[in-house]
Amino acid sequence: MSMRSIKVSLKRFKSRRAIGVGLLCTAILLLGPTIFAQTAQADPAKSSVRFIDPVNGFAVEQAVERALKDNGELAAMRTEVEAGEALLQQAGARPNPTLEVKGSKQFGGTDNSLMVEGGLPLELGGRRAARISIAAKELEIRRLAAAEQERQLAAEVRNKFGEVLAAVMRLQFTEKTLALAKNNVDLVAAQVSEGSRPPLEQNMETVELNRIRSMRESAEAAVELRMLELKNLLGIEPRQPLAIRGELGEMIDTIPPEATSVERAVQSRPDVQGARAVEALAAARGSQARAEGRIDGELMLGYQRMRSSFPLLDINDQTAALITMDERMNFLTFGIRLTLPLRDRKEGMAAAAISEGSAARSRREFSELTARREIAAAYVRYDRAKRSAEIYRVGVRDQAAANLDVVRQTYELGSRTLLDHIAEQRRFIDIENGYIDALLEVYLSRTEILRATNAPELTNK
Repeated sequence: MSMRSIKVSLKRFKSRRAIGVGLLCTAILLLGPTIFAQTAQADPAKSSVRFIDPVNGFAVEQAVERALKDNGELAAMRTEVEAGEALLQQAGARPNPTLEVKGSKQFGGTDNSLMVEGGLPLELGGRRAARISIAAKELEIRRLAAAEQERQLAAEVRNKFGEVLAAVMRLQFTEKTLALAKNNVDLVAAQVSEGSRPPLEQNMETVELNRIRSMRESAEAAVELRMLELKNLLGIEPRQPLAIRGELGEMIDTIPPEATSVERAVQSRPDVQGARAVEALAAARGSQARAEGRIDGELMLGYQRMRSSFPLLDINDQTAALITMDERMNFLTFGIRLTLPLRDRKEGMAAAAISEGSAARSRREFSELTARREIAAAYVRYDRAKRSAEIYRVGVRDQAAANLDVVRQTYELGSRTLLDHIAEQRRFIDIENGYIDALLEVYLSRTEILRATNAPELTNK
């Protein structure tokens, strides 16, 4: 065979190869939507459609509302607030009065006495007011702890909601890629049967198909795991179905300006307010220690009856007979019992309260500093994440798609191998996953701003 014949045969082979690949791509483009629909309808239990319901699914605001209503941990903390209210009511109760009954009887005689005495504690030195103040401060701490749990729970629900949406986006992209890979394998197998392609390319396409199948299983597992975590936050049983709705890219709203958010957040964040409440509690305990170290008293009031006889004779006024002298006497007793602070003046309690106050002040100052740092970090994170997502959208995705198209065309013309095309396709898959990660980071950073600034939008208030 001459060199000219070889060139002609090579051109014919390349032409048939280009025509076959072109028909393959045309079929994929034309049959793509049909393939996706058939994939979704063929097995809905293993498709992304069971996680997303654009009409009846939970929106993120509904998820937050459901979590704030049914979350078990938050319900427990609200019950603790009710317990604190009962303790405050108990702290305002006055001490019960005391009653003492005692008597005496003479051995071998008739003398006896009976005394009934009651006592009323006075709670001098502001003891009752100090007790009420401590109970009120503890109740405030419980309420702020519940509010802080609401803030953290709302942020966690929003974050988990975004993670579920991102995982669903990855699953949808993987399912589309899998549908194209299945169709590609079928077309290549037909071309191998016709002899227009070597069997090695069919094996390579099959390996790539199985790799994408494995990716799909991992992607679906990621959605299911994050959905289980979201159900747990919402107080929903793991076996109970749950579908959500929303687009990750469309849920990134504007954020409040940083300058007006810092001071408002420092004043309104429940964790910072809780640190201030702990500092106030330490001061109240110091006041209680000083009140307990003062004199206290108990008001006493009683009645006493005595019967006494004497070994002397007396004359009965009526009969003029001799009788033994017998006296019966009634007494009213009253007085006050004092507790003198001579040995225990509660110096240890006062010193402990001072130390606790100093520690609480340090924690409060650190919490304010931490709040400012979290706000600044949240805005930096959001700004960089937004830029990164925009770079992905404008300068990465389109260029990667163009690169994949060029490699495909050169592969059709015979200038590139199938390995080059597969490698470029894998890079495109990585870029799409990176873009989803960038969108998720923008969403999470915005939620972090809402959490750090304690914005009303966080809890739908």
